[in-house]
Amino acid sequence: MNHPKGPNLVAWIGRTDLNAVTRPDEVGLGPIGQAVDAREFERVDLLSNYSAEEGSTYLAWLRRRTQAHVHMHPVELTSPTAWAEIYEAAAKVVDPLFRRPGAHLVFHLSPGTPAMAAVWVILGKTRYPAELIESSRQHGVKTASIPFEISAELVPDLMRRRDAALQRQSAAPPPAVPEFAAIIHRSEVMARVVARARLVATRSIPVLLEGETGTGKELLARAVHAASPRRVHPFVPVNCGAIPSELVESTLFGHARGSFTGAVADHKGVFEAAHGGTLFLDELGELPLAAQVKLLRTLQEAEVTRIGETAARKVDVRVIAATHRDLLGEVAAGRFREDLFFRLAVAVLRLPPLRDRKGDLGLLIDHLLGQVQHDLADQPGFTARRLTPAARELLLQHSWPGNIRELSNTLLRAALWSDDPVGADAIREALIPAARGQPDAVLGRPLGDGFSLAAVLDEVERHYLSRALAESGNNKTRAARLLGLSNYQTLGNHLARLGM
Repeated sequence: MNHPKGPNLVAWIGRTDLNAVTRPDEVGLGPIGQAVDAREFERVDLLSNYSAEEGSTYLAWLRRRTQAHVHMHPVELTSPTAWAEIYEAAAKVVDPLFRRPGAHLVFHLSPGTPAMAAVWVILGKTRYPAELIESSRQHGVKTASIPFEISAELVPDLMRRRDAALQRQSAAPPPAVPEFAAIIHRSEVMARVVARARLVATRSIPVLLEGETGTGKELLARAVHAASPRRVHPFVPVNCGAIPSELVESTLFGHARGSFTGAVADHKGVFEAAHGGTLFLDELGELPLAAQVKLLRTLQEAEVTRIGETAARKVDVRVIAATHRDLLGEVAAGRFREDLFFRLAVAVLRLPPLRDRKGDLGLLIDHLLGQVQHDLADQPGFTARRLTPAARELLLQHSWPGNIRELSNTLLRAALWSDDPVGADAIREALIPAARGQPDAVLGRPLGDGFSLAAVLDEVERHYLSRALAESGNNKTRAARLLGLSNYQTLGNHLARLGM
C-alpha cells in the first residue's frame, strides 16, 4: 500500500477559482491556485457543484500548475448554502482520505460559500482533524487559527438542520404524541425506541424496559402510561431495590391488620393502589426469589392476596418493569425466575446509553440547563447561567457513564458553584470521577445475549480519551502524552473514529 508522502488538500471550487482560468489579470490565481502555487501537495481533492464543463476546464487548468494528483468530485446541491447537503458531501469525500495511513489533511476555507467554510471548520475540528488554511491576493496563503471550542457553537445549528431534513425524508413515522414530548432526542436510535413505545402504549400488555442506570426508564414509562387508555388512572412507581426485604410482599400485595408485628391497620399494596392504571416496577432484578413467585401468580391470575388474608382481590393493572441488569443472565445464574421473565418480557424496549445517542447530547445539555435554571430561579441571588464554548465542548467530550442523570447533576453543580458564564473549569470541578464507572463493571459483564467486545473496548477508549482531554484542558498534545500516544495526530485519529 502506498502511503501519502505529503499533505492532501481538500476544497470546494469557488467562482473566483473558475474566473482565474478566463480572467487571470483580474482575479489572479484564485484561492486554490494560490495554495498549490505556494505549497506542495501529494494530492488535491476538489468538490464542485458547478457544471461538468466548468469543472473539467478548471481541472485541466489546475493540473498544469501542480504535480499533485488532482481529483474532481461533482456534487449536486439544492443551494450553495444547504448546510446538511454540504456537510454530507464533504464528509463523504473526506472519510476515505482520512482513513489512509499517514494521511495529512488540509482544508481550504477561502473557496466557496461561508456555509462551506463553516463545514470545513466543523469537520477539521471534530470528526477529521485537519489543518485549516485560507488565502488572499493581499496576504497569500496562511494557516487559519480557529479555536477548537468553536465547534461547540457551530455543530448544534448544523445538526438541527440536518436532522430536520432526515425527519422529512423518513417514511411514515407514527403520529406525534404530546405525552412523549419530554423525551428529548433527535438520534435515530432513540427515535426507534420512542416509535415502538408509542405503538405499545395503546395495548394493555406488559412492558420490560432495559438500559443502564440514568437512561430515563421511568420517564419513558410515564410517557407510555400517559399515552395509554389508562391515563386517567394512577401511575404508581415502585423501586424494588429500595424496599427492605422483610417488607417486599407487604409493599407489593398489602397486609391485614395484626398479620405481623407492626401491622396496626389494614394496608393495600401497590397493585391495589394502581388498580385501573399502571404499576411501574423499577429495578425489578432486585426482587428476592420468594417475592418473584408471588408476583408471577398475581400477573397470571390478575389478583392479589394480602398477607394475613385468604380471600383474593381482583386487580386490573398494567405492569411496566425496568432493570439495568441482564435478566437473562440473572435467569441463567438462578437469581431470577425464567417463567416470570417471559411473563414480563412481552414488549421489550432497550434504552441506549447516552454515549450511543448520536446528536442528542447537545439538545439534552440545553434542555437540562434550562430545567436547572427554572428549578433555581426562586433561590436568593441566582441569575441565569450560560455555558462558554469551552465548557460546552468539555460536556460534549465526556462519555457520561451515569447517562442523563449524571449530566443533569453535573449541570446543577456547575450552576450552583459558578457565576455566569459557566466555564470549562467549573465543569471539570462538577464532574465526579467516582461516577465514571469501575473496572469491575467492565470486566464482570456476562457474555452472550448481545455482548459485543468491540463495544466494550470503545466504551473504555471513550472513557480514557474524555478523561485525558478534561485533565489537559483540551490540549491535545498534553492529552496524547497522558495517554501514552506518540503525538496529537494519533489522538485525533482515535477521537475521529469514535465520533468524539
